[in-house]
Amino acid sequence: MDILKTENLKSYYILDMGETKKEVKAVNDLTINIHEDEIYGIAGESGCGKSTFLKTICKLVEPPLRMIGGTIYYQIDGKYVEVTEIKEEDFRKLRWKYISYIPQGSMNALNPIIRIRESFKDFFTAHQKIENEERDFEEPLKKHLSALGLPVRVLKSYPHQLSGGMRQRTTIALATILKPRIIVADEPTTALDVVAQRAVIQLLKDIQKLQKNTIILVTHDMAVHANITDRIGIMYAGMFVEEARTDDIFENPLHPYTKFLIASLPKMGDKTYKPSVPGVPPSLSNLPPGCPFHPRCPYVMDICKKEIPQLVELNTEHKSACFLNSKERVE
Repeated sequence: MDILKTENLKSYYILDMGETKKEVKAVNDLTINIHEDEIYGIAGESGCGKSTFLKTICKLVEPPLRMIGGTIYYQIDGKYVEVTEIKEEDFRKLRWKYISYIPQGSMNALNPIIRIRESFKDFFTAHQKIENEERDFEEPLKKHLSALGLPVRVLKSYPHQLSGGMRQRTTIALATILKPRIIVADEPTTALDVVAQRAVIQLLKDIQKLQKNTIILVTHDMAVHANITDRIGIMYAGMFVEEARTDDIFENPLHPYTKFLIASLPKMGDKTYKPSVPGVPPSLSNLPPGCPFHPRCPYVMDICKKEIPQLVELNTEHKSACFLNSKERVE
């Protein structure tokens, strides 16, 4: 059973330009099904709508962002609940306990003037009843840190006394201490060196293995996806253009955009030039007609300039939105 799903989800930034309003179509008619107990990756260039999608499914929509249409469902106690129908006071009880959000740049989210232990305590007391501090807070906290391979000594530190990688790992530990069923992580390895990135990736793997939850991971780094995810959705111009198991994406990419993303990855010992995706992403407030990728695609056909290809399943759990390999292709 899917733990989270969306149907025809649309989230736009509505910008007031005086007499007119501009619509930035950051999430544009997106349907997705996230399975229980999996690490699901979302890849794509900057500005394709990845972070906006995460904010929308976490009900963190604030002006100028608006959810224009579609539905979001959480699976709670074996039943699907529509997120937009949950009152904010009730949703606060779900936040961090059912779904936890690790925002981009979260390693700088820790309060700089209090020790790490106090950050954990403030967070814990806001969501859990503490009758006995040693039993209800200290023991669970130390057990959580130990299970994730984090030294207990970090609790006595201030954020500035920790390295960037350790701050990020601590923030992830903070966001997962209540064992949420869904963890949403937005670019958790950004601005970290290779060693720190590896530690963060391993930490996310450990959390998923220990807590048996679902992780939705956004990163533009395809190498990170190859290392950690079970399935990947490739996002472009606010919509998914390909979705498959991670192995299938790397072994048999179907969409031209996906092929370019993978071809740009450096390989061990290979010093040849790796081309990036040609051209530039379209403006989300002025999308081209037809397939949004057609101005950059070397395989463009006439139909690509007129119609938007649908995301269709071509093989088992492998979907693509491209007329080149779609059943909708017109010869």
